[in-house]
Amino acid sequence: MISLLAKWFIPNRENTADAAVRRAYGQLCGLVGIALNILLFAGKFFAGTLSGSIAITADAFNNLSDAGSSVVTLLGFRLAGKKPDPEHPFGHGRMEYLSGLVVSTLILLMGVELAKSSFQKILHPEAVEFSVAAVVILLASIVVKLYMSVYNRTIGKKINSAAMVATGIDSLSDTISTVAVLIAMVVGKFSGLMIDGWVGMVVALFILYSACRAAMETVSPLLGQAPEEEFVQRIGELVLSHEEVCGIHDLVVHDYGPGRVMISLHAEVPSNGDILELHDMIDGIEMELREQLDCEAVIHMDPIVTDDALTTEMRIKTAELVKEVDERATIHDFRMVIGPTHTNLIFDAVVPFGGEKSNHQMEEEIKERVRQMEGTYFAVVRVENSYL
Repeated sequence: MISLLAKWFIPNRENTADAAVRRAYGQLCGLVGIALNILLFAGKFFAGTLSGSIAITADAFNNLSDAGSSVVTLLGFRLAGKKPDPEHPFGHGRMEYLSGLVVSTLILLMGVELAKSSFQKILHPEAVEFSVAAVVILLASIVVKLYMSVYNRTIGKKINSAAMVATGIDSLSDTISTVAVLIAMVVGKFSGLMIDGWVGMVVALFILYSACRAAMETVSPLLGQAPEEEFVQRIGELVLSHEEVCGIHDLVVHDYGPGRVMISLHAEVPSNGDILELHDMIDGIEMELREQLDCEAVIHMDPIVTDDALTTEMRIKTAELVKEVDERATIHDFRMVIGPTHTNLIFDAVVPFGGEKSNHQMEEEIKERVRQMEGTYFAVVRVENSYL
């Protein structure tokens, strides 16, 4: 159904890099989600009233909360599509993440309330009346929720939307919850066991789990999560495809919402090259990044000595020495300052976060190892962490 509606209402629907296409997909899925969840709420509420099952009623209100979540997601996509303004020069793309966080909060509150109701039902159990109509409604709900899970997760990945992927996960949890409710009704019918309250509690726990998982999916980009490895790799391949670029470092990806990405990096270039030609090349790379990866790029040129054998030899030796301190470490901006009494090796070392040694400890150990090298060398080193 979503594919058919997209064909009718979303022009150029395959160009998901286009912000307008992403917004249209988000709004379409939000509207379909609202309609389907309201229908499911009405059907399950009727079935719950008919059978007297707290678990079915709880599942019904879970679908009502999902409809509310779809409204928030819909508003989030609309607000995220607002153009940049003087107060928000990078746009409003993060509203999509905020809407996902609001959805998670609503689901969490609903889960807490349903857990309270189910606990009361456990303390004061009541028999659930078996109803064919209720069974049919629950079976239909399972099919619909499975479909919603599939299309939300598929389109969420297609347009790179954490909020929609979280909605898909929530729909899958709803499916499992409804299966549990159906089992409780069948068990009550054929065994007489009153497990309705217990199953309601299981449903509530699934809702709480879904809320926490969805919150993690949306909070992470707001806090500034590391970029995807594939994206970083594509940046590196594009920049290094220019033979004048000897290496890159200090790559930082700034995420202002889906489709609103800025990157900054340092590109190492030969120090003996023509400055105007190199600058023209850097401008061209920035343009390529914008056109091919849909991101704004700022590139700083770092000149390095490439035509001196001693500098090259010492750079290789120093890189190997630094890896002895931490095998994950790399160096950049290496240069030598030769004086009458000693030679300074000036460079930066980069290590990922979470190492056993502090940056200060690494600096001191690197300096000591350089002093032990053959010759009179001193390290002027700064240890920094990688943002990738």
